[in-house]
Amino acid sequence: MPPRLNLASAFRALSLRTTPASQQPLLSQKIAAAVPKLATVPVARRFYSDNLTPENNNNNNDDQAPSSELAPPRSEEEEVVSLSQQQHKEDNLYALNRLELVAYGLKPFDAEEEGHKYGLPSLPLPSELHKDHRYDDVMGQITRLLMKDGKLSKAQRDMAMILNHLRTSPPPKLNPARPLIPGAPAPNFLPLDPVTYLRVAIDSVAPLVKIRGFRGLAGGGRNLEVPAPLAARQRRRTAFVWILDAVQKRKSKGSGRKMFPTRVAEEIIAVVEGRSGVWDKRAQVHKLGTATRANLMNNQIKNFL
Repeated sequence: MPPRLNLASAFRALSLRTTPASQQPLLSQKIAAAVPKLATVPVARRFYSDNLTPENNNNNNDDQAPSSELAPPRSEEEEVVSLSQQQHKEDNLYALNRLELVAYGLKPFDAEEEGHKYGLPSLPLPSELHKDHRYDDVMGQITRLLMKDGKLSKAQRDMAMILNHLRTSPPPKLNPARPLIPGAPAPNFLPLDPVTYLRVAIDSVAPLVKIRGFRGLAGGGRNLEVPAPLAARQRRRTAFVWILDAVQKRKSKGSGRKMFPTRVAEEIIAVVEGRSGVWDKRAQVHKLGTATRANLMNNQIKNFL
């Protein structure tokens, strides 16, 4: 038969300790005198038997004075650091409060809530603050007209070279026979703002109308030409396409990455000075529009318009 379980012997083998473990000497007295830090080490504690709170040593507390009396006065830099740490704690508490509002389904960043240093912007945002419209509208349109094969970065480099050429060029000499758009700045101020320089050149030669042809309405299978107004973007696109056609006809002064932007910039300067052939195209379109405006009274045309 198996031996009976003796509970008395089992309880005697179990050691219980209700006080913290005492420190016992580890080294001899000779070594301990030479190395006082290695004299004693704490005995390993047993689970559920030792007190986790350290025992206060009354002997050491009696010998030492209060820390407030021995602490040296803090400098201004230390006070600033302590204030910054306190502010950092307050900011963390404020952030935690905001997160609690989110947990409860509230809006922590409401305009009526306090805590915004500069306040929230009013919506909708202005066009110049939007990431997709941070550039001038004419600049964005003309840059994409310069683009070939989808290489927008190359078109942007060409536009930067064009603006740099306009900025470093001398003031243009205007032609009284071909005035610029009303409200244009003086010629001396145009190189100071190359974006305005480009805008003035394009808007000055942009046509106001285009000629539409309606097949068979003129009789005998002929087209009936009718003038139609253009929007602002359409006018600028037509003007810059004419400028690019004139650039292709210019003689090349050599090869290189900068030759095409240089020729475009020179053509823009020629437009402002009234020396470009784009003015003749504009005058021809306006003259034809004036001649064909009587066709708008055609009854068949009214059905299309």
